Amino acid sequence: MDPVIVVGAGPVGLSLALALARLGVPSVVLDETPGQEETRPARTAVLRPDTAAFVGRLGCADALESAGTRWAAWRIMRRRRLVERVAFAPRTPDDAAGPAPASPVHLPQHALTRALRAALAREKLAEVVTGSRLADLEQDEHGISAHTRGPNGTWWRGSYLIGCDGPRSTVRKLLDIRFPGRTAVERHAVAALRCELPWPGEALLHRSPPRQGGGPGSEVSARPLADGVWRLDWLLPPGRELVTPDALVARIRDSLAGWSGEAPAEPGTAGTGPGPDGDGNRRHGPGRLVPPYELLDTGVHTVHHRLARRWRQGRAFLAGDAAHLLGALGTQGLDEGLRDAENLAWKLGLAWHHGASELLLDSYQAERRGAVAARLRAADQALPLLRDGRSVRWRTVLPGAARGRSTLLTDGHLGRGPLGAPPVYARTPLAPPAGPADVPLVETVPGAPVVDVAVTASDGSVVRLHDRLGQGLLVILVAPGTTVWDRRHWQSAGLMPRLTSAVAALPMSAELLVTESYPGAAAHTVLLVRPDGHLVTALAGVRPEEMTACAEAVRGGTHGRGAGAARRAGSEGAPVPPAGAGGPVGSGGPAGRSTSGASGAAPEGGVPDSSEASGGAGRGGSGEGPTEARGATDAGGATDAGGATGAGGATGAGGAAEGRDGGAEDGGTAGSAGAAGAPSPVDPVGTSMLHSESD
Repeated sequence: MDPVIVVGAGPVGLSLALALARLGVPSVVLDETPGQEETRPARTAVLRPDTAAFVGRLGCADALESAGTRWAAWRIMRRRRLVERVAFAPRTPDDAAGPAPASPVHLPQHALTRALRAALAREKLAEVVTGSRLADLEQDEHGISAHTRGPNGTWWRGSYLIGCDGPRSTVRKLLDIRFPGRTAVERHAVAALRCELPWPGEALLHRSPPRQGGGPGSEVSARPLADGVWRLDWLLPPGRELVTPDALVARIRDSLAGWSGEAPAEPGTAGTGPGPDGDGNRRHGPGRLVPPYELLDTGVHTVHHRLARRWRQGRAFLAGDAAHLLGALGTQGLDEGLRDAENLAWKLGLAWHHGASELLLDSYQAERRGAVAARLRAADQALPLLRDGRSVRWRTVLPGAARGRSTLLTDGHLGRGPLGAPPVYARTPLAPPAGPADVPLVETVPGAPVVDVAVTASDGSVVRLHDRLGQGLLVILVAPGTTVWDRRHWQSAGLMPRLTSAVAALPMSAELLVTESYPGAAAHTVLLVRPDGHLVTALAGVRPEEMTACAEAVRGGTHGRGAGAARRAGSEGAPVPPAGAGGPVGSGGPAGRSTSGASGAAPEGGVPDSSEASGGAGRGGSGEGPTEARGATDAGGATDAGGATGAGGATGAGGAAEGRDGGAEDGGTAGSAGAAGAPSPVDPVGTSMLHSESD
């Protein structure tokens, strides 16, 4: 069978190719760049525990530890008052889960990409072809062909193709899939600098800092990186004003001076220039000490919110920024892109090795698009409450205005609640049939990510549950007292012989594990877990027939209770369901057959036009770091002219429409549906998330 073609060699495309290689699926990664990652310290990624674990399983665990940092705590301040402090669990040798939450991993995005490239270079089943720019696509009943231009220009033949080629995705345009949304939802000035701050190892979100006017819309965050480097982000006011190098340096000095605890200097007073030593790092006015710092990189990051109408068309799929853009209120677009890769990889693995039903392939769009739509809906509802400064309106929604706002912001930054928590695929079309007594047996609901408990593998080794994900179905027996078993005979004890036989008879590959305990589970509970770590179901004891039905549902068989609803959604264009639920399912033909040509016919069962918005998107969209700004700086802190500006960055208030795609050209004018700073509608549940003037 032909390899899978991955278009785009960013973190999402590389992760997807690595995940496929782990499943024995060959892939070709078409990379239009020369293959050298630009070093940008201010362009960073914050990986939640689930996505960090996924990257670690792909062979990049050492890079996460060496190039990344885990925070000791997260704190929110308002003016000079500490509002909230969340302490993270310290790293332990066995990485045992404790009462405190696990810290995210913060690292430069170029370090992550290089680690993924290095891991992929060691894989015999994967090939990265640099200098290959996609020009055309053609699909037929047996596969998909991609034509590239450049030094390696040729036709490539594949079984499936995934567009991971960013917000200006060529794959999406060739498939004629619209990409509506809103432009310049938020703008941030960013800087990476090496310095010492009063809270070593702790990340900070400072709202209404006194040195920046203390207004309700002012906000600055400081997040530590490795080697004493910090990334600072300043929320910019709506508009198109350029952030000049001098203005950015002034923001840096104001923030550092405020955190050092010194009194501010009055505007226009003498002594606001560099100190007597000439380094510009010490004094910023009378009594206004600025701690020494070395400025490494600067930029402007513009956040756009967009959602592709369809994520699958025949044998072609979209993932990452090609399918969605988000990033306001601390949410992470790269996190969602990595979840796309993990979700799609095991389904394509089944399809490549054993063939796949349309239901299985459509479930990628249903689950992932629904999850991202819910995330965008939550941000769309929260943005006016958090950014317009009208505290009276906020108090009518939630008592305790300051606490409520801080909680929402913390949720987005730390991956909690509707703004950031890992998705729950509660209404997935791959759900198993309901039993006669379909009641929860564990605290984890079906479709939610499982808890990373310690488990005993078949060879007697004790590992973490998340370390076993990615290969096949996991069957976990809750058996208290396993630590005292004689491991030479443990597989023949109690329920194990019967359970072993039931696992061996499942219609897809599965691994049997045993755990001492699982939250809310009684002894002899059996959990079935998908390759991406989401719970299928929990059974009371060994039930071979129910286990088989669940496995059939996971692989897209006819047993799933969501099969009929999913097919109806595909043919009728059902709207995106609420948070955590599966999205619309596209229509398709027989298993393994193409349903569209190279240009992509208009979808039959697309999402209703009322569910999104159109508008422009500047280049670089949803990444965590700056998009267009350039220019490392000297120790004195001056930036070059491109350091703090850039088309689509500082000017990224809008963009001219780019044909049917709704994209934006750099430096364009504001789009019709997303003028910078314009408040977005907060639609009630069950109505549209966004709206479009062109729909």
